[in-house]
Amino acid sequence: MELATYPLNQRRDFWAWRLIATGASFVLFGLGGLVLRVLVLPLLGCLPGDTLVRRRRARDAISKAFWLHVQFMYRTRVLDFVIDGAERLGRPGQLVVANHPSLIDVVFLISQIRDANCVVKQGLFGNPCTRGPVRTAQYIGNDGSMEMLERAADVLRDGQCLIVFPEGTRTVPGQPPRFHRGAASIALRGARTVTPVFITVDPPTLTKGRPWYHIPPCRFRVRLHVGADIDPAPFRDDAPMPIASRRLNDHLHQLFLRELAAS
Repeated sequence: MELATYPLNQRRDFWAWRLIATGASFVLFGLGGLVLRVLVLPLLGCLPGDTLVRRRRARDAISKAFWLHVQFMYRTRVLDFVIDGAERLGRPGQLVVANHPSLIDVVFLISQIRDANCVVKQGLFGNPCTRGPVRTAQYIGNDGSMEMLERAADVLRDGQCLIVFPEGTRTVPGQPPRFHRGAASIALRGARTVTPVFITVDPPTLTKGRPWYHIPPCRFRVRLHVGADIDPAPFRDDAPMPIASRRLNDHLHQLFLRELAAS
């Protein structure tokens, strides 16, 4: 089996080691999800506290586990990373909107927010490695329904911080991101503020349709840049919801196109 598309003379920066470490990262992620499901989260659930306290503990545990996973990938030289403005994430009623260039974007974001809700793929609720954490943390499955949009708006009105990827899936390599209106509709229904996070991965890896073992010829670099807050209120004024959501979605789409082109 061919392990990568790069010629041998282009491989550098401890390519063989990074291939092994990348595989180990995937194995540890799966094992970590199982440990959270069968050991950590049940033990935390036995501690005193109401439903809100238990949910917060579960999310904190997932955030710490993701932080450790990022550190593993960094320490084993799979990747480098830079995060600008993480201190502005995690505020009550904040909708965090991010582009989605790679498989590990959500890992980085949740690792920086101790008590974050997140709209995730519906399939994660059936995956044996992820269903325990996503259910205990009360994440929202993206089934594309109006009920999902209302539930997402409810968590924002409740004062939670919510992470959404408006593309709904990873960006197609070589193409600009394409935003769906779901994130804008959620923002207009319940967000106090919208905070964009611009994510770049260079060289591209873990992209849509690319196997994990097709690693880049050198260690890749992940950068998360937290942009300026956007007040959704002006987009709500004097406009029906479909028009308002289209305006906000277009604004977000153009903003991401400019920022990502300049990065």
